[in-house]
Amino acid sequence: MATVSTSTSTDFVVPIVNTPAPIRPLEPGDRLTRAEFERRYEAMPDVKKAELIEGVVHMPSPVRTPQHAEPDSNLAGWLFTYKLHTPGLMSPSNPTVRLDLDNDPQPDNVLMIDPAHSGQAKLDAQGYIEGAPELVAEIASSSVSIDLHKKFRIYRRSGVREYVVWRVLDRAVDWFVLRDSQYVPLTAGDDDIVRSEVFPGLWLNVPAMLDGKLGEVLATLQQGLATPEHQKFVADLAMRQK
Repeated sequence: MATVSTSTSTDFVVPIVNTPAPIRPLEPGDRLTRAEFERRYEAMPDVKKAELIEGVVHMPSPVRTPQHAEPDSNLAGWLFTYKLHTPGLMSPSNPTVRLDLDNDPQPDNVLMIDPAHSGQAKLDAQGYIEGAPELVAEIASSSVSIDLHKKFRIYRRSGVREYVVWRVLDRAVDWFVLRDSQYVPLTAGDDDIVRSEVFPGLWLNVPAMLDGKLGEVLATLQQGLATPEHQKFVADLAMRQK
């Protein structure tokens, strides 16, 4: 009698799945390339501010209202008012700025000529500022802040033409202008007003800003906006539109 075998042999192949490595969170002090910094930053939507300064990650402490948030808002409002009366400008707050391969700062405020009006900085395909804006403004606690040391050197080297630092605890505003590759202070006149060299009519009543007297700040700015120099600047911007 014949015997029929019913056994079968089956080979099982286990598929190999390449699971991407998890994206590590940013940590202060990390040394990263700009590409890796931005990759990790984009994966952390809960983080509102992180900067790459000379290849090192900096993440500021939580923001206090009197020491940072309120001054930041007042400075942004002053710049916004100037932009409102000067077509062809942009005044983004807290933008990531791609200065070079080791530096992705996120300044508190920026005033820049729109790339469509031949500004020196550009917007890349991802919406980042590429290159040096004409003016950068930072809120700092005191003179020992990174804003007057590492960032000062980076902004100067990159070609930011004017750099404003409000030292809140010191009750002082430092305003620098780039001349011959060096930052030199712009000083107030006898009327306590500092006048921009890059943006005609951008006038700052320093004591009024320090004291939170925004009505006086804006009244001084309106005087600057009414000058022939500002009117000529507006006309020049219109002529430069691409």
